[in-house]
Amino acid sequence: MFIVPLALTIYAFIDCLNTSEEDTKHLPKIAWVFIILLFWIVGPVVWLVAGKNRHNRTGGAGPSSWQRGRRQQWVAPDDNPDFLKSLKDDRKPEAEEEPGRRDGGTSPDDKTPPTS
Repeated sequence: MFIVPLALTIYAFIDCLNTSEEDTKHLPKIAWVFIILLFWIVGPVVWLVAGKNRHNRTGGAGPSSWQRGRRQQWVAPDDNPDFLKSLKDDRKPEAEEEPGRRDGGTSPDDKTPPTS
């Protein structure tokens, strides 16, 4: 009997802290935090029912348009043409240094003394 209201309070408190100020309804965010913590069972229930703007799914199935748009922003590095181009640009200076090292040139990392 003690664990369920405690878990509800913790969930509502964390949910309130993670909610942006623009998504809170009726009161400022700090007021909702105090309501959740002071009114132990009623506060979290009121927060879950009336304290936050909820993003409803369109059509009831699949992600909402907000979530679909958010997923398209991130692209895996191997699929991102800008990232692949930056890798090619980074390799060009290394490719120019490499033949000099092969021809017997010294690099700053060589620990062998020069022969005379």
